[in-house]
Amino acid sequence: MKNLAFATITQLQDLLKNKEISAQELLTFYLDRFAKYDPAIGAALDVFDKDSIIAAAAKSGELAGIPGLLKDIIAEKGRSLTCASKILEGYKATYDATSTARLKDAGAYIVGRANCDEFAMGSSNETSAYKKVKNPWDHERVAGGSSGGSIAAVAAGLVPWAIGTDTGSSIRQPAAFCGVVGLKPTYGLVSRYGVTAYASSLDCVSVTARTVKDTAKVLSVIAGKDPKDATSLATEKKDYAATLDGAIKKGLKIGVVDAALHAEGMDPEIVQAIETAIAELKKLGARIENVELPAFEYGAATYFILSRAEAASNLARFDGVRYGMRAKTDDLFDMYSDTRRDGFGAEVKRRILIGNYVLSAGHADAFYVNAKKVQQRMRQEFIETFKKYDLLVLPTTPMPAFKFGAFDTDRLQMDLQDYFTCPINIAGLPAISMPCGFTKNNLPIGFQIVGSHLSEELICQTAHAYEQVTPWHTMHPAQYAE
Repeated sequence: MKNLAFATITQLQDLLKNKEISAQELLTFYLDRFAKYDPAIGAALDVFDKDSIIAAAAKSGELAGIPGLLKDIIAEKGRSLTCASKILEGYKATYDATSTARLKDAGAYIVGRANCDEFAMGSSNETSAYKKVKNPWDHERVAGGSSGGSIAAVAAGLVPWAIGTDTGSSIRQPAAFCGVVGLKPTYGLVSRYGVTAYASSLDCVSVTARTVKDTAKVLSVIAGKDPKDATSLATEKKDYAATLDGAIKKGLKIGVVDAALHAEGMDPEIVQAIETAIAELKKLGARIENVELPAFEYGAATYFILSRAEAASNLARFDGVRYGMRAKTDDLFDMYSDTRRDGFGAEVKRRILIGNYVLSAGHADAFYVNAKKVQQRMRQEFIETFKKYDLLVLPTTPMPAFKFGAFDTDRLQMDLQDYFTCPINIAGLPAISMPCGFTKNNLPIGFQIVGSHLSEELICQTAHAYEQVTPWHTMHPAQYAE
């Protein structure tokens, strides 16, 4: 079993099909890895017992017997759902999220709850109320956020796939930091039913795995119309891995957002790695041109306002009345205020306060209304751009994984970690982040491939072709090799 840690889903499925290993043996292998390695990483808040994992899953399906992890903001009936927050400590979900139900119906083994930034608010996975997630490549550095637990578990070979969410960068940024694949789908392609809301118009259930094909396989299970979610798109079930043959679309035209690649503060090693990746795409037959997106520079500010406004509204429900912790007092107002004071962490409180400010009388027009206007302009700009180009390429992050506490005294720089990713959420577009190299300090580097609405198939096809001619997906942290 020593070669299983970083095996692909396809390889594991072949082993199961040929009866070289049983599903129970495979599950035990990964549970043992959690027990051995996760205390040093902090990727999971909860790892379930083997019997309950097996009992919850269907006996057959597209992912039968393949273990994976759910981010702790996605509901699984009877399991803890804390959103990595003290305010929901001890709370158990009363129903399955649509993504959860589809995974279990496909036979997937959900082995536990992935750690994350509290209520998915953060870019480093330092805001979890329980423990920080460490980067498997360097334990002094962050895994990225908010889906850092999902990403770190895959990067360390604790599971072959995991589910996270992406509101402004939350699957793609940690994927770049940890050297794995992170796919944010088109808004509405995957149901948000059963997902604790941060910013409802931006949140996307997303997938991480070590290869593009594995990511596409998991997406194929969870994507599709859901009558329980009013924002769900009317899309039919599709196999996103079916067209992954190592070739790119004939005549593929890719626009490189040159201003983003050479923006102020970009790490030179990241620029070099992405330029090399672009050269590989050109060798595969893609036509490469530079493209300008003038509204792109307003993405971070727009995201900052819209996400905080929606967060303030969504988190108003956590008041001690219906679920979660409740402050012990006989006064109703004190119960509300004390519960929220003691239950929420500093970052969540900060975002609630800002959200209420930009929505308040006298400020809503100056901030929220103007942000919505910019959002519409950005969406239109992307629409016009994709009339000329099939895909766009740009950085995922301006720097590799940073050390813990690096931005404790500079919250603006922390927020700007989303600079290259949040415009994609604002426009509701699909994007994939994948590894394209390493720094001299052996830290992973990632880049993004972005497409028009519902272009996941083309994105995966192109990303897979790039992956087949580069070695980055085969490299793993040495201390976690079996």
